[in-house]
Amino acid sequence: MVDAIRFFWKTRTEAAREQQNRGVSDQGNRASVTAGKNMDGFCEMVGRIIEDNGIPETEIHAKGRTQQNIPGFYRPTKNWDLLVVHGTRLLAAIEFKSQVGPSFGNNFNNRVEEAIGNAIDLNTAFREGAFGDSQKPFIGYFFVLEACPKSLSPVRFSSPHFATFPEFTNTSYAARYEILCRKLVLEGLYDSAALVLTKRDTAESGTWTNMSELTGAKRFASVLAGRIAGMS
Repeated sequence: MVDAIRFFWKTRTEAAREQQNRGVSDQGNRASVTAGKNMDGFCEMVGRIIEDNGIPETEIHAKGRTQQNIPGFYRPTKNWDLLVVHGTRLLAAIEFKSQVGPSFGNNFNNRVEEAIGNAIDLNTAFREGAFGDSQKPFIGYFFVLEACPKSLSPVRFSSPHFATFPEFTNTSYAARYEILCRKLVLEGLYDSAALVLTKRDTAESGTWTNMSELTGAKRFASVLAGRIAGMS
């Protein structure tokens, strides 16, 4: 995990610097993710867990390759960040996402809708026989969030017509992402969902934290390893 955290911040910094040198600017903080590689370290880390539990590297299709499309139900195909296809069986589909400051509110709802929609699409496609005689695949969601005052401080919201669920009262964006991850698993949309927090100034040390054990990286790895070992 430490190496993945370091790579995350390194690639973001290098991409932003490269764009500044070229005189190119993206809106907000998108300059840091233009290269699209900042989550590759986490993808490789998860890939090693899968290999360690009996799946050859040739059956793990991850970022940088072209074999990550599978059928959807509400759309023709969906490109997942990591797929495991063992023979003719789909064993796993995992999505890796991240968000850093300075703005967190702009993308939060988009991330929530995307996570829910992707899972419903895949689960429905499975139910309708899109993946042959495969047993239900492991579906995973891995999210990295910058830990900073703006992501850790309570944020107000408005719901003038109806009361919101009490767990959202006085929550930060970090807490809301943790609630999202818990509910994604509780409602059976994902088999495991992890939320990892990392501070920008710990890029060299690669340190990180979790909001809870239930949505922690270690639990994600444990659930994934158990499922893959049982299917390989």
